[in-house]
Amino acid sequence: MLKQLVKATRSVRRFKQDPAPDLACLEELVALARLTPSASNLQPLRYFLVCGAEDRDKVFACVGWAGYLPEWDGPGPEERPTAYIIILSDPKISANPGIDVGLVTQTILLGAREKGFGGCALGSVQRERLQGELGLPSELKIALVIALGAPGEEVQLTEAEGGQIRYWRTEDDVHMVPKRPLDELIIGR
Repeated sequence: MLKQLVKATRSVRRFKQDPAPDLACLEELVALARLTPSASNLQPLRYFLVCGAEDRDKVFACVGWAGYLPEWDGPGPEERPTAYIIILSDPKISANPGIDVGLVTQTILLGAREKGFGGCALGSVQRERLQGELGLPSELKIALVIALGAPGEEVQLTEAEGGQIRYWRTEDDVHMVPKRPLDELIIGR
């Protein structure tokens, strides 16, 4: 069951506009993330939830999409995310929240998939601009943005061949994601 959920939880970069996660759904995802382990149990992360169209447009203008697809500018207006969760860290609590960011991001994405939504963790963020656009507290730092919505594209896993791990799109627009073989990952038995 967990294996199927993990396999189904792919980075989605194009979304249907309906159904859309509402504020209650986003709150449920953060409530789930809150339960994840935290380095030294410091719990340095905070979350900014975005559902409204005006704030969604502000977020969209500050994030980059699909670095391996330089010819693609990102989803068109009818394919954009319908919600975002912005993960922020409090440097007064932890100067290095990376472990926590990874744990909550995966938890949120798995939870979203379980609810029928897809998502994409976006690290390419104009952080200072987004902080100002949304009026986020200056003492918090944007760690990551998670785009969410109903999946509007097919994403398939494939075996990486010859060390090639760059994702690509087929002629019929299926997003292909190569994964390294297990025998390449395990270095000791």
